[in-house]
Amino acid sequence: MYGFSLDRRQTTGIDTTVTHKQTQNQIDPRPYSRQVVDGVTRAPARAMLRAVGFKDADFAKPQIGIASTWANLTPCNMHIAELAREAAAGADAAGGKSVLFNTITVSDGISMGSPGMRYSLVSREVIADSIETVVGAEGFDGFVAIGGCDKNMPGCAMAIARLDRPAVFVYGGTIRPGAQRRDIVTVFEAVGARAAGTISDERLAEVERTAIPGPGSCGGMYTANTMASAIEALGLSLPGSSAQDAVSAEKRADCLRAGEAVVKLLSQGIRPRDILTRKAFENAITVVIALGGSTNAVLHLLAIANDARIKLTLDDFTRIGRKVPVLADLRPSGRYLMSELVAIGGIQPLMKMLLDGGLLHGQCLTVTGGTLAENLAGAGAYPQGQDIVLPLSRPLKAESHLVVLHGNVAPEGAVAKITGKEGETFTGRARVFEGEERATEAILAGRVRAGDVVVIRNEGPKGGPGMREMLSPTGAIIGRGLGDKVALITDGRFSGGSHGFVVGHIAPEAAVGGPIGLLRNGDRITIDALKRQIEVDLPASELRRRRAAWKPRRPAVRGVLAKYAQLVSSASTGAVTTGSGEMPSRSRPR
Repeated sequence: MYGFSLDRRQTTGIDTTVTHKQTQNQIDPRPYSRQVVDGVTRAPARAMLRAVGFKDADFAKPQIGIASTWANLTPCNMHIAELAREAAAGADAAGGKSVLFNTITVSDGISMGSPGMRYSLVSREVIADSIETVVGAEGFDGFVAIGGCDKNMPGCAMAIARLDRPAVFVYGGTIRPGAQRRDIVTVFEAVGARAAGTISDERLAEVERTAIPGPGSCGGMYTANTMASAIEALGLSLPGSSAQDAVSAEKRADCLRAGEAVVKLLSQGIRPRDILTRKAFENAITVVIALGGSTNAVLHLLAIANDARIKLTLDDFTRIGRKVPVLADLRPSGRYLMSELVAIGGIQPLMKMLLDGGLLHGQCLTVTGGTLAENLAGAGAYPQGQDIVLPLSRPLKAESHLVVLHGNVAPEGAVAKITGKEGETFTGRARVFEGEERATEAILAGRVRAGDVVVIRNEGPKGGPGMREMLSPTGAIIGRGLGDKVALITDGRFSGGSHGFVVGHIAPEAAVGGPIGLLRNGDRITIDALKRQIEVDLPASELRRRRAAWKPRRPAVRGVLAKYAQLVSSASTGAVTTGSGEMPSRSRPR
């Protein structure tokens, strides 16, 4: 293990004539906790810590925070308290002193389609802010962050990037499939099927009761599994962490190793921003594309890059997407569940395939202390006969399914999820709805018909506020059998479970006067994934006339939603509430 043996007299105040001095080039394993517990004047702090279990010897150890997102309000996070204890045990065994603390989570699956969904993206900022606050205030020398539900992952990674202290992210793991390979998206689509009259109330109730069998994050390549994979590709989690069942010996061992790894990173002097380079973000984008991942990855990787002080833009997704194929046949648009990918080896063989194909930067540093190429050296191949992940020579789609669009509807950009199954172009008449609920009601009632382009606006970061996900309307569209017959565009965003001809993140959003706020029923809209355009068939003079008559819509919110609306940036820059600022000094505190 990676133990540290510092003279106890230096930390408890028993002999204050002895002070710590670093030798030249020696790495201080306690750069932050030393300021909290060393010396006579820190006796009050030590007294408080003794009450929560610190012994004399603990004050000489690096303090390792364990940020847990445990909560009993969602299956994604209900098991994370146990995982946090494993991570703490790993840190303690390696010579650190672990300290457990909690941050929040909210459930997208539960709040989806309700006003509560406005808090989902907000929770990403709250999670990042709260981890930064606790780690900064308590003087932890490093930390492990464990996330389950969608916003936990980017929230944890953003905090890791901001704090730039040795840290490892651990994914809580994927849920196992329900009866007949069901998952949460099965339930949303069953609601649409019930509205269409193709299933009965009894059938819907049976789907509801059997889709979610226990702990773990939603089971397809939805946002949670997408972001876990992206973070592993970034180098912030241990190899294999992103592709494990939530309830498994492998996941418990992953947590134990993560606690050990943070202490090792301290001894090596490796910080997150040594790992979070521009090439690391390119690796993450590449893996997300190959997996057919969620559009939310665009939003979240932009946000993580902002906190890592790396310049990343929508154009980077287009540039990388031109050369990276979609290889994994995973839900929502594909056939297989994440647990089935786990069973054949997870994402390590996929990453090895991408590396060997010249599509990944193998020299990127990771939390193992080694490079990505070194980590993948022992990765095996997928078993013969599997068709979950296809070879580079026979991809599902030759270019990225994440298509960044521009045009007079989205001058700053929009993000579409085009797998090819829904077609690559769509032209139709606008059906405009102010908010998600009205659109969902109209879809379920049969008032949306083939050839419509459903426009859901005033759901952007500021206008919602909160940029809700549109799984309820997209699930209703699929359930009613309209997936290839209508398109849906919004200044909101989509669940990783959404599929069909959908375009989100339209910027500028309606609330700040973006063109989506000027659209009217019957306007002819064309979405062309090949040309990467989204256009309304109106002359610029007509758009200017409508703009002159436009009046802002002010959402009646207070509290955290109001603060978020005031601070949040455009979706085109990640919907962040923190500016890029100046790169802080990389020197450790003195």
